[in-house]
Amino acid sequence: MNNATFQNVISLAKQKGFIFPGSEIYGGLANSWDYGPLGVELKNNIKQAWWHTFVHSRQDIVGLDAALLMNSKVWDASGHTQAFTDPLVEDSKTHERYRLDHLLEDNDIDVKDMDFDDMKKALQKHDIKSPKGNALTEPKHFNLMFETSIGATQEKKDVVYLRPETAQAMFVDFKNVVASTRLKLPFGIAQIGKAFRNEITPGNYIFRTREFEQMEIEYFVKQSDWKQNFETWIENIHQWLECLGVDKGKISLLEVPDGERAHYSERTVDFEYDFPFGRKELYGLAYRGDYDLQQHAKHSGEKLVFTDPHTGEKLVPHTIEPSFGVDRTLLVVLLEAYCEEEVGGDKRTILKFPAHLAPYKIAVLPLVSNDKKLVAQAQEIFASILKSYPALYDDSGTIGRRYRRNDEIGTPLCLTVDFDTLKDNSVTVRDRDSMEQARITTDKIFETITSCIQGHSVL
Repeated sequence: MNNATFQNVISLAKQKGFIFPGSEIYGGLANSWDYGPLGVELKNNIKQAWWHTFVHSRQDIVGLDAALLMNSKVWDASGHTQAFTDPLVEDSKTHERYRLDHLLEDNDIDVKDMDFDDMKKALQKHDIKSPKGNALTEPKHFNLMFETSIGATQEKKDVVYLRPETAQAMFVDFKNVVASTRLKLPFGIAQIGKAFRNEITPGNYIFRTREFEQMEIEYFVKQSDWKQNFETWIENIHQWLECLGVDKGKISLLEVPDGERAHYSERTVDFEYDFPFGRKELYGLAYRGDYDLQQHAKHSGEKLVFTDPHTGEKLVPHTIEPSFGVDRTLLVVLLEAYCEEEVGGDKRTILKFPAHLAPYKIAVLPLVSNDKKLVAQAQEIFASILKSYPALYDDSGTIGRRYRRNDEIGTPLCLTVDFDTLKDNSVTVRDRDSMEQARITTDKIFETITSCIQGHSVL
């Protein structure tokens, strides 16, 4: 997909109510995005599919929904307070901020294995300017956590942070989860939730934002078993991508080398996707060892151990972390679904979502909108469908135009109610992708929708 087509995706997403610029009537807020009526449905469908895949369909993973605000000691223990920083430089005239490592890379300087001091020296050696051609300020460390405070009075306010990741809550609640369940190793804790990072240079639409949503699992294993479980999780993520309808040819696995991994990680694999703006990380899979549980045990004074119910052995489990970004997933689903084709000399735009992800599963279309009996029948059918499936009622314009509108928002099926329906209880069903049509009786409608959602051909 080229950049022009990518801009078409962005335009369609706004026009059809998937994604709006945040605070738009006030001039917007950089890299802030709102999910509209169709966007929130698509987003919820992605999250529900993920939860079904990794929690409800398994016996070894349970869920968690932790608070956004946590005791600041959590971030001291995890290392975020001290080390969660990016190298920052500023344009001396415009005061625009940039990540130093990105500027160096843009000037063909390899920053691999460079620490902060190395990058500072490279900046001076190569006399790097800002993208506006101006001199840059001295580099400094920039903490990515959003800081706020709690307390009733100014004098008694305590500093807290908006969480920069969802992972730490799963380690902090490890003891409670173990005590309240009958889980056995290996087992996982899953969570979907918002996280916040004060990124210096967010961008590329919803790819990198300051407020984002994560779907993460902390999977606890015996140290001796981590390699086998790691390989299993690679396969699990591939299967999830297949469920999303992602082209395998656009996915690459990057073994993150020594020096670029977190210091506690013995192996990290990035699942990269070929975005229109380049090959970038989509998901991450990291072996974190026992670092997190050990750190929180040390700082809290609590024993964060697992006792084997059969042998009585006590151990601190090691952790494998598959991490999925909701917003990046939605962006990939949009990019994969977007299609333009010519039909009868006209351009047809389609969002070919897998049916289980589509915001609406079916659209009900009365052939005409001025016949009371026909409209009443169409509305009765529509009301019955709504009890089980999200559906759309559309009676404006020609049938052909209504088909096109539903193609553009990814509705898998359209159901036309006409005058024959009043005679024999039959309706016309149209498939979004093939545009083929078939006549079915009204008692087959639910069976047809269900079959479509399950990925079966219905015509």
